[in-house]
Parts: sequence; structure tokens; C-alpha cells
Amino acid sequence: MAGSDQSRRLAGIALVAVSAAVFSSAGIFTRSVTAAAWTVIFWRGLAAAGFTLGWLALRGQLAKELRSFDRRSLLIAAIGAAGSAAFIPAFKLSSVANVALLYAAAPFAAAGLAWLVLRELPGRRVLLASAASLAGVAVILQGALTGGSLKGDLLALFMTLMMAGIMTAYRKWPDVAAALPNAVSSLLLLPVAAVCAPVMAVPQGEMPVLILFGLVFAVASVTLCEGARRLPAAETALLSALETPLAPLLAFLILAERPSLQTVAGGAVIFAAVLWSQRPARKAAEPTACP
Repeated sequence: MAGSDQSRRLAGIALVAVSAAVFSSAGIFTRSVTAAAWTVIFWRGLAAAGFTLGWLALRGQLAKELRSFDRRSLLIAAIGAAGSAAFIPAFKLSSVANVALLYAAAPFAAAGLAWLVLRELPGRRVLLASAASLAGVAVILQGALTGGSLKGDLLALFMTLMMAGIMTAYRKWPDVAAALPNAVSSLLLLPVAAVCAPVMAVPQGEMPVLILFGLVFAVASVTLCEGARRLPAAETALLSALETPLAPLLAFLILAERPSLQTVAGGAVIFAAVLWSQRPARKAAEPTACP
């Protein structure tokens, strides 16, 4: 039994780590094509939804998730669609490092929302880490004022708040399925994207990249979902934070994108807050018995 639990945990660690590594490539895909943001949203969403629905059908779960899809699922899908609508333009208007580091503040935004909506009071460590994370966000946004990427950073911040909303919704309704609402969120944006941009006018050679982006996004979502089932929530959150340093590193290696000093400073504060907030609490020492 112990060996089985260890194998399950190792599989969970591998799945969540793969998810974080794959998610970190989002900025590379977005910045490597010249297609308009809504065109990227359309084709990425179409490929991601197709892959996710196919995966559910292959596992025999599609009919079950369709039967359980209700207003709560639709709300989560709508929040996800709003976040995705800001996600791609954020990369187009700001640096990969800024978007990735602002997104790292999502767990703390979720803690604040859970307090407001669910009256779930966060612990002292989360409160302190949230305050530090907020300071880091302020440093990054201050740099955007001088660097001209404020609009992109605000979109990234909006996307972060939407992700915090999804985290809070699943905290309130843990029985709601994750895969189908994720696919529906992509499908909801297809008609909007078709109205906002000539989605068929994809620059030559970029269609395979957009389709691959959708498949990669779906794989990242599926591996995160499967990994989270095998690990405690705190460990999942900590492993997911691997995306934060990986995304700027990939942008530097592949796109030669150098983050600003404010981005490095603010990102270091946010990332340190994430790591510190996930450290296991130290147990109180046992009282020493008198001889």
C-alpha cells in the first residue's frame, strides 16, 4: 500500500511539473506569431476544446460531464473565457516576464476573494504573503508606467483576477467537473473572435503553430487536473509555481527578451511570497518531561 501511495505521489509530481513547464510556453507561442490576438484566441480555443472533448470521450467521461454540466459549470466557463480574452492580448502588449509574474499572484487574489465571498479567513502566513505579493505587483506596474506596457499589464492583472475567481468557485463547489467547463470556455470565445478579427486570414506558416498552441494548452490543463488529483493542494500550488521562473527564462532564451529591473525586483518578491506561503508549518515542540 505504501509503495502504491508513493507511486501515485510521484506520478502527481511529474504531471503537475509537466503542466507548469508546458504552461510556461504560452508567451513564446503568442509572441512568435504575427496573427492578431483574437485570431490566436480563435484557433487556440478551437484546438484546445477539440482535444479536451476528445480526451473526455476517450476516457468515457464525456456523457457524465455533460449530464453534470449546470449553471455553476457555465459560470466557471464564462469566467475562464473572460480570462482567456485578456490572456493573449496581455502577451501581445506586455513582456512575457510581466504577464507570468503578475499571474503568480493568483493564489493570493483567490485568498482575498474567498474571504469576501466565502467568509473564509486566510491564515497569518497567507495574509503576509499576500501583502508582499501586492507590493511586488505594484513594483511591476510602476515599471510599466515608464516602459509603456501598462495596458498589457492591466490585462494580465485582470486575467489573474479571473483565475482567482475560478479557484474560489471550485473552493465553493468542489464537485463541479474541471475539464468540460475548460472546453466550453474556449468555445464561448469562438463567435466573439470571429466578429472581432478575420480569423481565416492567418499569415502563411502560422496555422500549425496556432493549432499546436491549442493542443499544448489542452495538454497542460489535463495534466494539471490529473496531477492535482494525486497530490495535496499545497504541493500542487507549489509545483505550479515553477511556471513563474520558467516563462521569463524561455522568453530570454528563445525571444531574447530581457525583463526590466522593476520586473525582476517585483517578480522576485512575488515568487518568494509564493514559496514562503507554501512552506509547511513548523510543529510546536513537545513539552519536555521532568526527570
